[in-house]
Amino acid sequence: MILIDALYINNGGGKVLLDYLVETLKKKEIDAYYLFDLRIKGEYPEISVDKKNFLKASLFNRYNFYREFDKKFTKVFCFGNLPPFQKQKKIEVFTYFHQPLFISTPSDSSLILKFKIKLKTLFLQFFKKNTNFWLVQSKLIKDGLIKKYDETAKKVQVLPFYPPLISSSKDLESKRKKNTFIYVSNVSSHKNHKRLIEAFCSFYDKHKKGELTLTVHSKHTEIYNLINDKINNGYPISNLGFINREELRSHYLRSEYLIFPSLTESFGLGLIEAIECGCKVIGADLPYTYEVCKPSSIFNPFSVESIESAINESISKEVPETEQKIYNQIDKLIEYLTDNEDQK
Repeated sequence: MILIDALYINNGGGKVLLDYLVETLKKKEIDAYYLFDLRIKGEYPEISVDKKNFLKASLFNRYNFYREFDKKFTKVFCFGNLPPFQKQKKIEVFTYFHQPLFISTPSDSSLILKFKIKLKTLFLQFFKKNTNFWLVQSKLIKDGLIKKYDETAKKVQVLPFYPPLISSSKDLESKRKKNTFIYVSNVSSHKNHKRLIEAFCSFYDKHKKGELTLTVHSKHTEIYNLINDKINNGYPISNLGFINREELRSHYLRSEYLIFPSLTESFGLGLIEAIECGCKVIGADLPYTYEVCKPSSIFNPFSVESIESAINESISKEVPETEQKIYNQIDKLIEYLTDNEDQK
């Protein structure tokens, strides 16, 4: 039986990928046991009670779980960046590493965030020996992981996966609204919402064109209140908050552009989703963007003026279509987790 250790996954892009992984394993009738974060208790009712456990995410709880149950499993898939705290005898361990902050932290991050990341990277450095293989979403993350943690290349495999939003080419026949921009992302400092909002409002003041759609939950009060202030002042900004993927799909299909100002990403799920839904990408001039696509236009994400200029360029002239570079490899990932011979 495979253990899917997702103890630290409860929201954002990681949660989207976890949902897709669970759905795929169930569809393929693969025998798996799931360790979930207590904050999502009540989800996954399709999984029988004896095949799942919800725990409060902590080092202590995770350690105790492995100490009690590790002999039940033939393989372990750690989905939250961190290998187990104890070496698993005769059990192959795969760790899915998808946190770019553990490789490089943006210079304008808060001191508190930098301190937390430093502790976690020290922890990761110490326990890296407890995984047999690292699975990552891009070559960029692979190279960073090898360099930062002095790993060997053969231990790191690039296996991106993501749930498709588009089921057929007919979906792309939806009518798009001109001069519309969407940014699908949860909120943290490196997601760069403030600069994007400032740039869009400055552009709108000058040209009275464009619409911006965001997905900011009300719990992120600072950015949420900033958006509401802008809306109340007449700026054409829509905030969808948290929405399901079917609704998200419809908003991608009506938008002309995805604008993506994040300062760091392991993958950028929103980039792939938008491209496959037919949006043109206006992306940050950073390596993660070029791993995923050849964008239609780029900007310096640390500069409000540069973001504004890219918005202006997209509206004032015809920019090229975005070219996709990365594709879903969920089947290959499942092979790694289920085929003993492939890893010998």
